[in-house]
Amino acid sequence: MSSQFSLFNTPRFRPFFLTQFLGAFNDNLFKNGLVVMLTFQAAAWTDLKIEILANLAAGIFILPFFLFSATAGQLADKYDKAMLARLVKLLEIAIMLVAAAGFWRHSLPLLLAALCLLGCHSTLFGPVKYAILPQHLRQEELMGGNALIEAGTFIAILIGTLAGGLLAGAAHPLWIAGCGLLIAFAGYLTSRSIPTAPPPDPQLRINPNPVTETWRNINFARENRSVFLSILGISWFWLYGALFLAQFPAYAKNVLGGGESSVTLLLAVFTTGIGAGSLLCERMAGKRIEIGLVPFGSIGLTLFALDLALASPAGSAIGTPLGIWAMLGQFSTWRMLIDLLLIGMFGGFFIVPLYALVQVRSDSGYRARIIAANNILNALFMVVGSIAAAAMLSAGLTIPWLFAVAAACNAAVACYIYGLIPEFLLRFLAWLLAHCLYRLDTQGIEHIPEEGAAMLVCNHVSFADIPIILAASPRPVRFLVERRYVQQPLIGSLLRRSGAIAFLHGDEQEIRTQVLDQAAEALAKGELLALFPEVTHTPDGEIQPFQPLASQILARGPVPVIPMALQGLWGSVFSRIGSKAQRFLGRRGLFSHIALTVGEAILPAEATPERLRAEVIRLRGEHR
Repeated sequence: MSSQFSLFNTPRFRPFFLTQFLGAFNDNLFKNGLVVMLTFQAAAWTDLKIEILANLAAGIFILPFFLFSATAGQLADKYDKAMLARLVKLLEIAIMLVAAAGFWRHSLPLLLAALCLLGCHSTLFGPVKYAILPQHLRQEELMGGNALIEAGTFIAILIGTLAGGLLAGAAHPLWIAGCGLLIAFAGYLTSRSIPTAPPPDPQLRINPNPVTETWRNINFARENRSVFLSILGISWFWLYGALFLAQFPAYAKNVLGGGESSVTLLLAVFTTGIGAGSLLCERMAGKRIEIGLVPFGSIGLTLFALDLALASPAGSAIGTPLGIWAMLGQFSTWRMLIDLLLIGMFGGFFIVPLYALVQVRSDSGYRARIIAANNILNALFMVVGSIAAAAMLSAGLTIPWLFAVAAACNAAVACYIYGLIPEFLLRFLAWLLAHCLYRLDTQGIEHIPEEGAAMLVCNHVSFADIPIILAASPRPVRFLVERRYVQQPLIGSLLRRSGAIAFLHGDEQEIRTQVLDQAAEALAKGELLALFPEVTHTPDGEIQPFQPLASQILARGPVPVIPMALQGLWGSVFSRIGSKAQRFLGRRGLFSHIALTVGEAILPAEATPERLRAEVIRLRGEHR
């Protein structure tokens, strides 16, 4: 866990982290402080009902995300992001001065204007926040960096919300603006240390029309299917999380029978879970962008939300509100708190890899505009989710049943996304295999190029070879495999949908030519193609003679060839070790150590079957 925290020691990350942390803290301090103050002192400020004021404040804050996110994305692609961060912090100082004037003059319009401007501040900073990370962090640091940003953001939301409520209830309203001004000034000081982040497109012409530019940004995101569906997944998570957060006050009062302190408890537990899940991502992913964690996260989001619904009391709470200690004295309360903690934790597993995936696979020329499109969709999803939740509750649905409906919808959304992009499920199965059944060590992974075409050749030891290679590879891989693999019920379906190329040993020349042409076409598109020159997995643990598959493909288009060797899989449950009983039990038990060793690239002209086999034997060594 120390590796991601070591980023705090680097000027590439620490000033930016502090800047965004203070910004999120200030947003929530002012927003919640204003809402709490108006809730308990509404008569002194306006004739509007409390419910209308609360919803008006929420709408005013989120409106700028629809109006100005497209412009914010353009600015972040045209100008230095570090400079923009400093300008945004200066804007935040000015906003807090407007808020102070509103409190001083007892003017609700000025306060709502300050809230709207604070929404503009967050809108302008959003594309900078995520587009700057790939410029300052190496790819192996992105998971840890995103984890710290997400954990810090939710901790800032929690602390800011609590601080805003305390200031609104215990001090003169001017204290809210005064504290906000100090925090904004501190944020400006930290922003001055953010290293320069040169713009990818300084010649960009700004389109002031938010409608046409929003649609254009969404089209940028749609150019890469995995990026666009990842954005939809992120937006769904914000809808899902916002739906739970919005119900906490009524859930605490009407379902649990608690008082004001119980709302704080629910918020603290949920936020702690998201922070913990985000920080665990790097350890579970091993310093890489592991999208296999995304299905894992969605499973937890569904199961524990269902359990929260089942664990909740059936009727409405009546009588005197329970104190927090009285609530904690009930076993059912602990079950619900654990559910909330785990919902947050699995939410961290879900969202951190998605943000990292969007950053890495987005075109650097308009990465900020793609993130702006993500922010617009986030806001849209949250608004739609709140409207849907309000409609269902108005129709008589209870809050626990609302959680159950959300869990069912989450499962449906997950199945839809993973059905469209089977890479998520393939990587999930690969991650489970590499971390639950085995202990996978890798060497030389840096020899796999970060972009561009390459052919991966490996010895064929077991039925687990494909998911093990997927678990180790930093990029998506297409496989040239024997037809029986793609005929399997689960893994075969996923392989087919992910573009695996199947062949049958002994195919007629015409069919074999079509297969080789498909493989060459994949390489021509800049993809990674993996194949097993032995064709079938070894019957005795030794490396069999290599067939000329690689040479035949390279003759159609030369690319670098990366030799790899699997170690430790022979004798496991997935290998051919003799009798059915041996295959079931395996000579090597669960959690045994296996390894994938990757060698340096071989020139295509030198990639003969004999040379490749000799190199794979050398990499494997004596450990089968």
